[in-house]
Amino acid sequence: MDHLVLTVIAEDQPGLVERVAKCVAEHGGNWLESRMSRMAGQFAGILRVAVPAQAHSGLIDALQQLEQQGIRVLVAHSGTEPERRWQMIQLQLVGNDRAGIVRDITQLLARHGVNLESLDTDVMPAPMTNELLFRADARLAVPSELSLDQLQQHLETLADDLMVELVLQPVD
Repeated sequence: MDHLVLTVIAEDQPGLVERVAKCVAEHGGNWLESRMSRMAGQFAGILRVAVPAQAHSGLIDALQQLEQQGIRVLVAHSGTEPERRWQMIQLQLVGNDRAGIVRDITQLLARHGVNLESLDTDVMPAPMTNELLFRADARLAVPSELSLDQLQQHLETLADDLMVELVLQPVD
């Protein structure tokens, strides 16, 4: 079986996932994992499928035909996972919204070799003041050679500069 990673984007409408799933199933494929979401009238997702080697090109052709229905699919071969040892950490951040928060946080993480496994962000009005608050929830893979205390210090210094609150918690 070949493992493929598919990225899907389309204007949101009922039946999008079903059409992609149908293509995968019709080519003997197996839907393994996915992350999908609707935002601002668009639907986007990333998924990993296993497909028999002989059905690989047929599946890609069928997925490309979905473009006629307004569904764009980008196909990539599944990569190999690095053989590094990681500690999984959950980061939660809240602060007044301003441009550059994601850039500054991800810059610091990249500088220390921390891999961003997942990131969910929102901007919403604060309960009492109605000022916009930026909220981020991230799952981080921290290299075993980086102490969590060091990472916490670096992030807290940046959080003070950005005027945001952040919490780091190990993931079991």
